[in-house]
Amino acid sequence: MLQRNRRSATTLGLSAVALAGALSLTACASDDNKTGTTTANGSAATGGTPSVTCGKGGTLLGAGSTAQANAMDLWKTTYSAACPGTTINYSGGGSGAGIQQFTQGKVQFAGSDYVLKPADVEASKAVCTGGKAIGLPMVGGLVSLVYNINGVDNLVLDGPTAAKIFNSQITKWNDPAIAALNPGTKLPDAEIQSFHRSDDSGTTYNLTSYFAKTSGGAWPAAPDKAWKGTGGQSANGSAGVSAQIKQVDNSIGYVELSYAQINNLKSAKISTGAAQPVEATAANAANTFATSTVVGTEGDLALSLDYGTKADNAYPIVLVTYEVVCDKGNKPDSLDTLKSFFTYTISDDAQKAIGDKGYVPLPGTISSQVKTAVTTLA
Repeated sequence: MLQRNRRSATTLGLSAVALAGALSLTACASDDNKTGTTTANGSAATGGTPSVTCGKGGTLLGAGSTAQANAMDLWKTTYSAACPGTTINYSGGGSGAGIQQFTQGKVQFAGSDYVLKPADVEASKAVCTGGKAIGLPMVGGLVSLVYNINGVDNLVLDGPTAAKIFNSQITKWNDPAIAALNPGTKLPDAEIQSFHRSDDSGTTYNLTSYFAKTSGGAWPAAPDKAWKGTGGQSANGSAGVSAQIKQVDNSIGYVELSYAQINNLKSAKISTGAAQPVEATAANAANTFATSTVVGTEGDLALSLDYGTKADNAYPIVLVTYEVVCDKGNKPDSLDTLKSFFTYTISDDAQKAIGDKGYVPLPGTISSQVKTAVTTLA
């Protein structure tokens, strides 16, 4: 993950077991943990779930990352049910499109799977009156290498081999490099059909960050939200890539784990140098998040992720989706609802709820910093 010049690093200490628990969906908790729910005007209602402290109502607009779209669908449904005077609209389009819409003042927040770049922060000053954009980590996840190969149910890949596949240097499934990683597996003598994102994507950024760290030079470019590989076919968004992998024989692509689960797609194990190849699971991604650090400055909570981990049971291709907001200068008519909604999404209940959807609840040492940051938005 791209790191800022000035760093303030905080090592995460929460155990992986606590991170990966997949618990049932509940509404969010208010600061005083009262029971019941509240309506959009703040009046209490009866009920048995923790309360949602609703904002002033109205419509809140967000756009960007498709990796977090399934989490947002769950969150906005729960929040809107508790706060019937509020509508949360979130459209995908990719991280790049979301940041562009944010800096143009078209949405109140953007979802991005990569940290803000200096140019993004500078552009945000036009819409963040007296302030600037910051990124708040909200959704933890992982990038799954999904495949549809005739007769293969248990595929293992590593950094160099995967990079060569996606850069069209390896073109057959029975290539010796793939066979060496999969002894005893009958690989077909078939052309590899690889799919990548057509849109500017944080998922692409995180995958190519993994390639840059682990491919030994096989990947030809620096990490980027735009696809820089040679050959292959493109599809729009994680949903588009997932649809192609389902339909096309002998194909491979990359999507956030929740899309792999929803579409019943097989995910490759990753050989990292650990004792055993690592499965693409939330629990294994949690082991990687447990060693992450905060490197953002001036209110930004950008994380550094260890794509090159060789620890046992640590899945290396992880991602974090940041909610991009103004630290100051948010629109007055939506600020209260913005803070209310993010207070919910970073709550323990909301984080645990998305753990059941293929995501990784953020470590407590990170979520506590996000909770504090949300209260300071102005």
